Amino acid sequence: MNQGMQEGGAGLATTEDPYNASVSIEVADYSNDLPVIDPPIAIPASQRVDFILEQENSDARLHNPGGEVNQSGGGVDYVLEVPILANDVIRAGGLGPMDELGSVLVPFLGPRINKPPSYNDLAGLSTHRQGPRFADHGHSREQRDPSLTALQRAPQGWPATGYIIFGTGDKMAQMELFRSEEMNLVQLIIPSESAHDTVTYLAELGLLQFKDLNPDKSPFQRTYANQVKRCGEMARKLRYFRDQITKAGLTPAARPVVENGWSAHTGDVDLDDLEVKLSELESELTEILGNTDKLNRTQAELTELHSVLQKAGAFFSAARDNATEAQRRELDGLSSSSEDMDRPLLLEQEMQVEPSKQVRLGYVSGVVPKAKALAFERILFRATRGNMFLKQAPIEQPVTDPATGEKVEKVVFVVFFAGERARLKVTKICEAFGANRYPFPEEAARQRQVKIQVASRLNELQQTLEAGNHHRDNLLTTIGIKLEEWSLLVRREKAVYHTLNMLSIDVTRKCLVAEGWCPVAAKSRIQDALVKASFHSNSQVGTIFQVLHTKELPPTYYKTNKFTGAFQEIVDAYGVGRYREANPGVFSIITFPFLFAVMFGDWGHGIILLLAALYLVLNEKKYMSQKLGDIMDMAFGGRYVILLMSIFSIYTGFIYNEFFSVPFKIFGNSAYTCRDHPELPWDQCESATTVGLIKLRDQPYPFGLDPAWHGSRSELPFTNSLKMKMSILLGVTQMNVGILLSYFNGKFFNKPLNIWYEFVPQILFLGSLFGYLSVLIIVKWCTGSQADLYHVMIYMFLSPTDDLGDNQLFVGQRTVQIILLAIAFVSVPWMLLPKPLILKKQHEQRLAGRTYGALGGSDTESVNGDDEHEEFEFGEIFVHQMIHTIEFVLGAVSNTASYLRLWALSLAHAELSAVFYERVLLLALEYDNIIIRLIGFIVFSIATLGVLLVMETLSAFLHALRLHWVEFMNKFYMGDGYKFHPFSFATLTEDDD
Repeated sequence: MNQGMQEGGAGLATTEDPYNASVSIEVADYSNDLPVIDPPIAIPASQRVDFILEQENSDARLHNPGGEVNQSGGGVDYVLEVPILANDVIRAGGLGPMDELGSVLVPFLGPRINKPPSYNDLAGLSTHRQGPRFADHGHSREQRDPSLTALQRAPQGWPATGYIIFGTGDKMAQMELFRSEEMNLVQLIIPSESAHDTVTYLAELGLLQFKDLNPDKSPFQRTYANQVKRCGEMARKLRYFRDQITKAGLTPAARPVVENGWSAHTGDVDLDDLEVKLSELESELTEILGNTDKLNRTQAELTELHSVLQKAGAFFSAARDNATEAQRRELDGLSSSSEDMDRPLLLEQEMQVEPSKQVRLGYVSGVVPKAKALAFERILFRATRGNMFLKQAPIEQPVTDPATGEKVEKVVFVVFFAGERARLKVTKICEAFGANRYPFPEEAARQRQVKIQVASRLNELQQTLEAGNHHRDNLLTTIGIKLEEWSLLVRREKAVYHTLNMLSIDVTRKCLVAEGWCPVAAKSRIQDALVKASFHSNSQVGTIFQVLHTKELPPTYYKTNKFTGAFQEIVDAYGVGRYREANPGVFSIITFPFLFAVMFGDWGHGIILLLAALYLVLNEKKYMSQKLGDIMDMAFGGRYVILLMSIFSIYTGFIYNEFFSVPFKIFGNSAYTCRDHPELPWDQCESATTVGLIKLRDQPYPFGLDPAWHGSRSELPFTNSLKMKMSILLGVTQMNVGILLSYFNGKFFNKPLNIWYEFVPQILFLGSLFGYLSVLIIVKWCTGSQADLYHVMIYMFLSPTDDLGDNQLFVGQRTVQIILLAIAFVSVPWMLLPKPLILKKQHEQRLAGRTYGALGGSDTESVNGDDEHEEFEFGEIFVHQMIHTIEFVLGAVSNTASYLRLWALSLAHAELSAVFYERVLLLALEYDNIIIRLIGFIVFSIATLGVLLVMETLSAFLHALRLHWVEFMNKFYMGDGYKFHPFSFATLTEDDD
């Protein structure tokens, strides 16, 4: 195309656009490989063009489909239509990141159409592509990167029209939480040269769960076993570096910034280069540490030798001085008879022995651990039968043991003995006790010379060690700067090769076949990642992406956030929902903290919980970057659950009018006053706990419980009745919601049998009995009747035709009860018999080649699934339905009674709070002693914190959990699915090394 495209003078109608990257369109002629760039049409991203562009010298047109929603859930904002001749290339530049716009901006080639194209038109045009999707015309890799430009050449001799779509077609549709995301089983045929990049980009996206296509192969038989082994070896080296950095007292650099699982720097590091570098660093560090260990061992040995020279030298010096003094006295004749006791008895005989027959004494010197010194001496004495002389002296400071490198308290010893046999015994005993032997010269001059040499060598060793440690610290600091980045890269690469091992290899070994699950709304984003991987790997053939049809149950995937994730985990702890069934997590966001608050109603305790939850929420960035303990990690993960629990506890605390068991007149004065003195307020009436109060006005207390009930004679009967009836109303309501959700499941999965023969009789049975009880409770509250509801419900079964007498709440009640009782009795066989019989008839008709059209083929069921060829066992189906019916009928009674735990836990919480307040705090405040008051306040605080805010919180949490798992979710929730675990870099942890 040789004519320029210039913007005409038409007016612009613009609106805000969510994208923040400007987009320019250029049309160039590459017929002679000489690029002639026409003036581009610049469309700022801050504007959305809502008109057809008119140009003076061009047939280019811009269409606005009016925000049409495409098949993937996105919208088409506008379409640029450009006539393209042979060899023309249309280029869309400045498209921004792949995950922002992606291949929605890729041109489509097709025949010219005369109307503004729709998304479906363009989807059809995309099937007419010929040749490579993106042509290489000598541009650099950056110019051909689909995240920057989109190129497509028109085929030779094929005039066509190019279309570029601007819109949100690649944006994943908003995922709902009520039902799991719709999933597809997809197959990828990946060229070998782009397999690594493809899996890497898919891991960056984190929306594809790979299936293991090699389940029969061991890890060592798989294709990329060597690469996994290489990554494991590199991970070992990195762990070794981390241990050495920690041992040296250094701190690795902070974890690199990760966006969508990618590090900001790891893209520039090659794995092969990293492997070589890590090997070199390990060799260098090992050599440094080895030399340092040798030097430390030598230093420890010289230190012990220095101690031996000092202590043993003192032994010999003292002995020599004593001998010199004795000789001097002998020669001077100064020895007196009193001193003859110190003279050897056989001195004269010894002096007369021939020199050749004299026995020379030997000695061994060294150090032994102080803890073994006593046993060492005892063994020496026994082994030599007392023919030895041991001299010991403790070393003042602990010394480093050359063998272990640890600081040990030791003792210097010198053992004197006679004979070669005794020397061998002493040597073996020294070895057995781990005593280090060191040579000690007898001559004083030689001793002084050795001392000087040892001191000099110790000084040299200290300098050498300091230089070596400095070099080691510099090396470890250099490693620590890149350690987190390298660890992240190795962790990613190992995960990629693990995933590649799950792929099957084609017989030609030119491509790999992958299968996996992905959300339907994410298919376009996955295709974008595949295109980008093909270009980054310079692959000549793109990856083939196709959807497979299967009866296999897909995984369950809910798109949650930091708020809804904790509630979804509560549900998943019971069991992961079956694919696309109703998710109770949506309702648990409100019902779970509310039922907790019904049992924990105290707005004083709720405020403390709220402060704790707000602290965790406001500091979540700080704690998310730290490694927390088990309990703290659990509390932090449920911070939003605790937040809602505290808010609802404050609400129910206002209803119960309890603040640490103390009532407050927040919403006005009480409607009650003294019976004897009406002019006095209720809190000054002494007869409140004896004869009671009287009602002063007809208007009730504006909100919650009247404070006058607190401490009155009828407080406990009144609050018990109120909370018991409220528990039944809440329980029946939640169970009806659960049964109603089973209707939506049956309707969604097109199973009318489940609707007509499970939902309908169940809702009738529960409504005719406990729904009726709930209506009686409300009627009694509204009318102020004194009817005994226990009597009404019991005799509804025992004597349904008897007169109700004073227990009658409305006209025609007996007739209504008989009808409801008949409905309840009819509902039981309604649940039990029709469904198995209809399934049996369907099976017989299917075998006869007919279809049972009245109820639809989708209700065909078998014991093990939807396989039509599965053997049908009527007895097994009937037993299963009978168990289900009995479970529901008995469960309707037991589950309703189970909700009375709301009343019981609320009563226990209120009574414990009152005991701590009245019997601890108020009792201590009655004393004038400040110490007693302080002790009472401390005991009250500890009891409130430990019992009410920890144990009671945990108790109410577990009971609310049980009410949801057993009483609510078993009405509709199968919970036999499995989670969607996509391969994602964002979920990798240090344990994956």
